[in-house]
Amino acid sequence: MAIKDLIKKPADAVRSKATLLRSIVRDNSAVAMVEFAFTAPIVLGLGMMGTETAYFTITHMQMSQIAMQVADNASRVGETDVLTERKIYESDINGTFVGAEKLGDRYSIYERGRIVVSSLQHNGDDGQMIAWQRCRGAKQAASKYGVEGVGADNNSFVGMGNPSKPITATSGTAVMFVEVFYTYNSLTPFELFEGRELEYTAAFNVRDNRDLTQIYNTDGDPVASCSVYSADRPV
Repeated sequence: MAIKDLIKKPADAVRSKATLLRSIVRDNSAVAMVEFAFTAPIVLGLGMMGTETAYFTITHMQMSQIAMQVADNASRVGETDVLTERKIYESDINGTFVGAEKLGDRYSIYERGRIVVSSLQHNGDDGQMIAWQRCRGAKQAASKYGVEGVGADNNSFVGMGNPSKPITATSGTAVMFVEVFYTYNSLTPFELFEGRELEYTAAFNVRDNRDLTQIYNTDGDPVASCSVYSADRPV
């Protein structure tokens, strides 16, 4: 073998190694993957936080809708005899709670919340009273305006709602006042709003000439008593 061939082989090896190093330095095929590995947790976290915020907002809206639905339904229930004052029954009130159960099923409305329905009426003098009150839900919450019977024997009870401009009922009619209490449950591991207490109210005047003396119960239907804290239907 010629001497020049012996010298050429080491030189070629050096050049090949140099070429390999240059190709490695210039190679950027894995850059995107590395960047993704760094940014993926951030992007995923922001996405989950956005989802949690949106779900919290939707839950607020849903609780508001439940309050309105229950108040609206409670203002319509009763017998359909147009010749007499419309009587309402315990089964009618229970039915309004069932409607809320369907609307708030995905939110576990009665497991994590409570609904209070009050019949706000004129007390026959110059004040207001809560003639009757029905509740359902496991959450330990009570009406912020009093219990059944408040205002019946005095004129200190001025109404329900905003104290500066309370809702009142006129003589011969009633207002169905509904309070919804709910403890928020986070959707994602980012518990930004976990345990937040949501409260909504709604009020509707009764739609027909109603018998305001009592809630009738001729069939032995269960009473949704406000002294019971349970997610189950009243028994």
